[in-house]
Amino acid sequence: MTRTADLLAAETAMGAVTLHVGDLGAMSAYYREAIALEELPGLGGPDRVVLGRGGQAVVVLRHTPGLPATARNQAGLFHTAVLFDTEEALAAAVAHAAQHPLSRFAGNSDHWVSRAFYFTDPEDNGIELYWDRPRDAWQRDGGRVAMGSDWFDPQEFLRRHLTEDALAGTAAQAAQVGHVHLQVGDVPTAQKFYVDTLGFEIMATFHGALFVAAGGYHHHMAMNTWNSAGAGPRAATLGLGQVALTVPTRDEVGALADRLRHAGVEARDDGRTLRFEDPWRTLVEVSVA
Repeated sequence: MTRTADLLAAETAMGAVTLHVGDLGAMSAYYREAIALEELPGLGGPDRVVLGRGGQAVVVLRHTPGLPATARNQAGLFHTAVLFDTEEALAAAVAHAAQHPLSRFAGNSDHWVSRAFYFTDPEDNGIELYWDRPRDAWQRDGGRVAMGSDWFDPQEFLRRHLTEDALAGTAAQAAQVGHVHLQVGDVPTAQKFYVDTLGFEIMATFHGALFVAAGGYHHHMAMNTWNSAGAGPRAATLGLGQVALTVPTRDEVGALADRLRHAGVEARDDGRTLRFEDPWRTLVEVSVA
């Protein structure tokens, strides 16, 4: 059993996801227009654009020309999940994404704890747009959260929740990275790293996927092998560049550094940020919120 001292703090949250992109102009335009994010001033550069809402970064786009496209069977990003506070805000975001000519709609699902819509961006990165039901409505079994995957009518959802005010004021509505879902080579190795070493708790397992979180959330991260069973360490490609987590105190960063050291995981700590790679060479960054 994992000791409480070895768990990530309950206040742990996800930070912005970094993507390596081949066409910085087209990709930044897509995330502005389709996902209704704004470029955050003072954070970008000639080869880097940071986009979010209300000062909260959601995605960092790094222009990395010359890299090959990622393959579907490689380890890497399954999707970046953007969380909205209300069903009206989700409906407005979905309407923007659905109307964009470069969006590819990949489906929708009621996960019991949330309602989600899925899209693929122009460089094949998965995006989930979702809203959480209140926590007291989640079904729990011990320390686990009951999650499923039920279809619901997307048009009926939009008819009920899309309002002119929400659509006109989309960029003013809060949005943040709620969770990140990865493709990995095998789930037991992912569990050993993300649960036993990093300190997430298992919240659910089904259909070859592992869902982990801190503080009782349904999941901050997930790992599946649906396309990538047996995948080895990642090569340098377009797509996922980095996953970011925030913790409440510097002591939490230090405790994690100790756990990584004990597990033989090489980490770099510059005094502000701890950086390390998971077993598939996905870069993870942890800093104080």
